[in-house]
Parts: sequence; C-alpha cells; structure tokens
Amino acid sequence: QGAQIIVFPEDGIHGFNFTRSSIYPYLDFIPHSHSGKWNPCREPYLFNDTEVVQRLSCMALKNKIFLVANLGTKQPCERTDPRCPADGRYQFNTNVALAADGTLLATYRKHNLYFEYAFDTPPEPDYAVFDTPFAGKFGMFTCFDILFFEPAVKLIRQYNLKQIVYPTAWMNQLPLLSAVEFQQAFATAFNVNILAANIHHPTLGMTGSGIYTPVKSFIYHNMESYGGKLIVAEIPVVTTDYQTNLESNVRFRENLHDSCRTFTSTSLDDEVCFKEQEETPGRVSEKGKEQSPPSFYAEMMYDNFTFVPVWGEKGELQVCANTLCCYLNYRRAVLTDELYALGVFDGLHTVHGTYYVQACALVKCGGLSFSTCGQEVTDATALIDFQLWGNMSTSYIFPLLLTSGITLDFADHMGWKNNYYFLSKNRTSSGLLTAALYGRWYEKD
Repeated sequence: QGAQIIVFPEDGIHGFNFTRSSIYPYLDFIPHSHSGKWNPCREPYLFNDTEVVQRLSCMALKNKIFLVANLGTKQPCERTDPRCPADGRYQFNTNVALAADGTLLATYRKHNLYFEYAFDTPPEPDYAVFDTPFAGKFGMFTCFDILFFEPAVKLIRQYNLKQIVYPTAWMNQLPLLSAVEFQQAFATAFNVNILAANIHHPTLGMTGSGIYTPVKSFIYHNMESYGGKLIVAEIPVVTTDYQTNLESNVRFRENLHDSCRTFTSTSLDDEVCFKEQEETPGRVSEKGKEQSPPSFYAEMMYDNFTFVPVWGEKGELQVCANTLCCYLNYRRAVLTDELYALGVFDGLHTVHGTYYVQACALVKCGGLSFSTCGQEVTDATALIDFQLWGNMSTSYIFPLLLTSGITLDFADHMGWKNNYYFLSKNRTSSGLLTAALYGRWYEKD
C-alpha cells in the first residue's frame, strides 16, 4: 500500500503472562549502544541470539519499509553492578527501529513498566530517536511511558520532535484513559503526529490504535471481535513548534474577553465567557432564587472526585478541590434522560501506578443516581455545547473529548488565558461521553 513506515504493538511477538525465567528463551541479545551500523539481516553472524531482530530486519529490507517492533531483550551484567539482578542479566521490554535497508537505527528500553515482572527498568532512561528521509526525526517510547515526564516529555522537548512511534499494550480505562482518547490528547497537547499500535486483545480490554495528527485521527477501536486492523493513512509532517501549542493560545480566538455576558443566543458564543468575580462555590444565579446544585463525591478511575450534577437545559457550574477549580458553561440541544456531572480531582493517583493528576471532567454517569458517576460508559445521546475551564497549576494539559461508541471529536477552541486552560465545543458529532482537561503535574509525582 506504499507505506513508508510500519509500527507493531507492544508484546505482539511474545505475548503475555511470563515470569522472569519463562520469557528467557524468547529474549534476543541486542547490543544497546553499538558503535557503527549493524544490519541484522545481512550480518547475522555478528552477535548470537538475534533471531527475532534478524527476521524483523529482513522484513524491513525485503519490503523496503522502515519498521518499528517490540520484543524482549537480554543483556548480561557484572556482579559489581549494584543494579545487576541475581541471575546476572538484565531483561528489557525493547523497541527496535529498522531502516528500509534493514539497518538497526535505534533501540528503546521501556522505562515505566506496568506490572511486568519479567522485565527490568533500565538503569538510565533511554532517549531513542531515529532519522527518516520522509518525515525527519522520530522519537520512540512504549505504553505506560506516555503518562510520565521521563522519558516521553523530555524526549520531545530535548529533540524538538514532531513524530512519535508508540507500540503499546494498553488496557482501556474509561472515562479518562481509553487508548484512542489519550493518544489523541497527547498528539494535540504536544502538537506531534503519533503512530500508535495497540495490541488487539478485547478480553484484556486492550484495543484502540491510531494514526494521530494534532487535528485529525485515523483510529480503530473494537471491543466486539478478535479481528485486528491495519490502519494506513497519509498524514502531513508537523512543522510548527509544540511550545506554541502548549504555552500560548494557538487555535484560539484573539477576541477573548475577561468577562462577557452569559449565553443568550441559542448556541454558545465563540468568546469564552468568564466572570472573575464569581469565585465562591455556593453561587446564587441571576434571578437570586435558584441555589447551586449539590456537590457529591464518587470514585472515578480509583480517585475520589468531587462532582456537581449537570442539570437542566443550560447553566453555569463550578466545583473545586485543593487548589483546583473547574468551571463549566453548558447548553443542551435536547433534554435527554441522562445524568451528567462535572468532576474535579487534584491529588496523587496511587492505584496501578503513582502519579499526580489535576483533572476537570464533564462525564456521563452510568445511571441516574450520583453513585454511578465515574463509571465506565460507552454510549450517550446528549448533544451538549460547552465551555470547560480550570485554573490548572501545570502546563501539561491533555484535552480529552470522547463521544458515543468510543469515537473522537475535536474541540473548537482550546488553550491558555490568564492562568486558566479552556476547552470549548459547539455541538459534538454524537452523544458526549467525556470532555475533560487531564493535567499531569509531574513535579509532584
């Protein structure tokens, strides 16, 4: 099909459920920082135990295609090395990048392991970059790495990268960490293209791959059948600097007002309406009669979120936790029998990994009672115009916008204005599942 590069998923070659010793027969030896070029297909005799990478190298050569794949590798270590495991070897979850002539261009050893007892964390983070004639430099990391500063964020910043290859075996977790949802948010936040290959294993909740640009995506998410899918797309090479996206108001109108009238027209104004004087959580509306809706707590993604229900046809809401306040202006096209809530979390996430999250999230609840807010929901019918914003303390904000059937949508506007990060959308393409600002405060991990 004329592709120039192909990316395979994490664990795709060897599979799952290994112990440290049971995976050993499947591990290749790959010289990590090899001097000089090595072509495993043409020079198989240079190193022992390289059958897998030889096969991959020959595939790249035979098909004249750049190839990225994930495999298990081994590396002997000296007893004098304080980190050397008792069995005298390191075992790494490794990506390899091979050129169209079969040459090994780069290796990357996964840094942020996710309950992978067969593998070791490398002594130092790898910053893996390789060059291509068709799209310049690519960076490379794996799965859980996408949530952390090392090496993913540092890699992009240090090398000013525009293209990322990303093998993954990602277990979807709604409402905020579904694979396609977060992959898209990452591409948008850093203004990069991401080639994300997720293994397709519905019973493990692993599904959702895509080729993402900051403004468009080609995705496959299928929980029903066991058939995977090859995604092929032609995309433009990103050229603008990601800093412009992260730290200024790119794709954001210049005519913003610090405060403006509340909505009177049938749809939202393009301007972001934000009243600085409205800082107290228990607000009284314009008429002076209706009280703010009650706040409540519910567990979402194993974190204790503070929520307020999103009732009625339209309104303005605020909910706060710790230093973070989230604001929502909304209007529903048609009132449906669905409960939505605006939630806030500002704290250390500690289940299945430890990392600090600041999140403002508008989510559809699982049912009509407050206790169902935060549950995994895949279908919705409500079309909601909204503006969501928060006084985030980190500049790393991942804008999530997920619609019914696990499909993606794109915001009309997003960006910073006076220490608030905004996300707005007039009419999603289908029912709204999640609209969220997922902030990662790396310094507080």
